[in-house]
Amino acid sequence: MTSRTPPAGFQTIRRDQLRQEREHDSYKLQHKLPEPAVCPDCGAVFHAGRWQWGDRPNGASEVVCAACHRIRDHFPAGFVHIGGKFFGDHRDELTALIRHHEDRAKAEHPQARIIDIEQDGEGVLITTTDIHLARDLGEALHHAYQGDLEFHYNEAQKLLRVHWLR
Repeated sequence: MTSRTPPAGFQTIRRDQLRQEREHDSYKLQHKLPEPAVCPDCGAVFHAGRWQWGDRPNGASEVVCAACHRIRDHFPAGFVHIGGKFFGDHRDELTALIRHHEDRAKAEHPQARIIDIEQDGEGVLITTTDIHLARDLGEALHHAYQGDLEFHYNEAQKLLRVHWLR
């Protein structure tokens, strides 16, 4: 058996190497969805390469969207902790601001939703399906009421923790 030399510029494929993923997000689609598609849980329609609100097209395939998948698994992408004496005194007002901001974001981006709002000692913990919504909620609170705002982003887990205190 003779060994052949590969042509110039050719690199042999090594199957014994372990490749690192550039980005790991189990909720991010690994392949292109068939269009049109509709989420059976929330009714969002996948059309023109993105999820959007609209009427269910005829012949649409059913695919659970990433937001509904995260809600089912209770696996948030964002955490917003709101606390402090100010929160205790203005709970209804702050909750209304959060809900209003979620409604505005969700109207344009169906994947941006609040999973849950849970009591957490002196404050609340809000979990979201999207890191951008978590950031926007923190910034909305800070813009409206000032206070201390902190962001902690975990690149490896694609997870954002927001803390607002006043």
